[in-house]
Amino acid sequence: MSSSVPAVGDRIVHKEFPPISRHRLALYCGASGDHNPIHVDIDFAKQAGFPDVFAHGMLVMGYLGQALTDAVSPSRIRSFSTRFAAITQLGAALTCEGTVTELIEQGGEKRAKLALTTKDQNGEVKLAGEAVIAL
Repeated sequence: MSSSVPAVGDRIVHKEFPPISRHRLALYCGASGDHNPIHVDIDFAKQAGFPDVFAHGMLVMGYLGQALTDAVSPSRIRSFSTRFAAITQLGAALTCEGTVTELIEQGGEKRAKLALTTKDQNGEVKLAGEAVIAL
């Protein structure tokens, strides 16, 4: 982010990720310790009523966190919260964005509130959230 103060409506977070592969899901299982077979075993996923395996919600949240910290120094992040909106399918190419919704002052510090989204290549919101950053 540049040294100029952002305005309401400015997009300051934008990062695109490659399509989520089976390999990425397997790596995330190992890294996170979340070995739920719904994310890696197609037979298990089909028995549970899904067409295929799907991404861990926390993997998608990790992508959004990475997009945020690529745009804003972690030392300036005052809060970061998300809510899961939809299942992220295998092969989804995600785009994470953050737009300034409000400029505020808290405890004498100038801050900006950001609306955060993670969408797939079809524009479907997979994750929504917000962050507060120091300016």
